[in-house]
Amino acid sequence: MADFYDKTHRSPIIAAVNNRNTLQDALKSPSEVIFLLTGDIMMLENVVAEAKQANKSLYIHIDLMEGLSKDFMSLKYVKERIQPDGILTTKPNLIKYAKRLDVFVIQRLFILDSISLDTGIKSLQAMKPDAVEIMPGIMPKVIRKISKESKTPVIAGGLIHEKSDIIDSLNAGSIAVSTSNKEVWYK
Repeated sequence: MADFYDKTHRSPIIAAVNNRNTLQDALKSPSEVIFLLTGDIMMLENVVAEAKQANKSLYIHIDLMEGLSKDFMSLKYVKERIQPDGILTTKPNLIKYAKRLDVFVIQRLFILDSISLDTGIKSLQAMKPDAVEIMPGIMPKVIRKISKESKTPVIAGGLIHEKSDIIDSLNAGSIAVSTSNKEVWYK
């Protein structure tokens, strides 16, 4: 767990890989943490091995992986066989299972309006993930509110396109920002 926080403290820009063609770019980037947002069960072991060889921490968005069901045994398989540094998910049942298996879990929240904001904060307080990624990540007021009320480390994700987006998110209380924009990985 401390590894995630140490790495995001040193390098607060997380390379989000949503296209298999950008994985090698992420592995060569200065980002110490990678979020894998695409793929399938057949490629995961190799991707995790490549990330470890490049001294990167890899977190799998388990909801988006083909060939994995969204249940306890699937998560247990991922932990024991694939061995990523952790997972991302939007699913409360997977957060609960991850906590039970001692898997580092990042809850992904989409904030669309004040109802989703309030519901998201309640979910964070109840589920207690290790971190939360809020989307879109360009909402400093929302970042402050979630950080303060949930006491959960916040990652800003989505619509991060410029250095000012990074600065604004970090100044609002995010511990890191995630982006699939390769140019931003080098800012």
